Amino acid sequence: MVGSAATARSRERIERICDAVGDAMTLRLELLAEIRRVVGFDACAFLLTDPETAVGSAPLADVPHVSDLPRLIRLKYLTKVNRWTALGDEPVALLQEATAREPSRSMLWRDLLSTYGVGDVASSVFRDRFGCWGFLDLWKSGAAARFEPSEAAFLTAVAAPVTTALRRTQARTFTDRPPHPLRPGPVVLLLSRDLEVLGQTPRTQEYLRILVPSGHKDPPIPASAYNVAAQLLAVQAGTDDNPPSTRVHLSDGQARTPAAPTAARAASTSCGRPDRTTSSTVISGSSGANSGRRRPRPPPRARQRGRETMPS
Repeated sequence: MVGSAATARSRERIERICDAVGDAMTLRLELLAEIRRVVGFDACAFLLTDPETAVGSAPLADVPHVSDLPRLIRLKYLTKVNRWTALGDEPVALLQEATAREPSRSMLWRDLLSTYGVGDVASSVFRDRFGCWGFLDLWKSGAAARFEPSEAAFLTAVAAPVTTALRRTQARTFTDRPPHPLRPGPVVLLLSRDLEVLGQTPRTQEYLRILVPSGHKDPPIPASAYNVAAQLLAVQAGTDDNPPSTRVHLSDGQARTPAAPTAARAASTSCGRPDRTTSSTVISGSSGANSGRRRPRPPPRARQRGRETMPS
């Protein structure tokens, strides 16, 4: 267990990181490295969210199997236990504690995390009076693995400065900049209920590459679109009622807005699975200057080692 003096020094370092770091990717990487000094974890998912809808927009994750990413996102959004939009005044919740040591009450743990050998999950939400700016899940592996109360207390203590820093990094993308020509749009990505890609318009890949870090030669994984589609499923299931839409803020002052405008019964003969429910995710663009005039409304009522989200 980390001593109180070391914990205090780590909190001070986190506050300095929050004050000094300007971009959201570097901020989250440095925060995770510092948090690990105090809180032991084996995997994590740290997402930025649209402050109005609380839907994930920019994932940073380190999870066991990237091939399970669509399933992981779908289950995360459908699970009510410790959902980031449902956390109350306390910004941190532990899976074992919330389920009275019966983690199978969590759909996410029951259907996926248990197969990874995850013993406990610490969930944090970063929310203030302006909106919901992100959420963080830390996984601890091992059947008997548990997060200590002191670890939860540390995460709670740093939630406020992290929230402020996340809000500031997103606000900077709304700074007025010289005119920047927008690419023609919108584009459409068609996903199944299992978040399998069924089809897309010709320029979808180009747009998706804008939403993920540069330097990857492989086709981009549409993590933002997965989050939007998963939110649509959550709305349909009655898990949450926020709109299935999110704004992804770019460093050039532009914004892209993946949104799920419709869900329809459709036959997918190409996949050989007729009468599947599908959702179309539309990615549209808007200027940062114009977007900056929209003040986020109050937050909702409450809360991969993925190559597409990790920098090269």
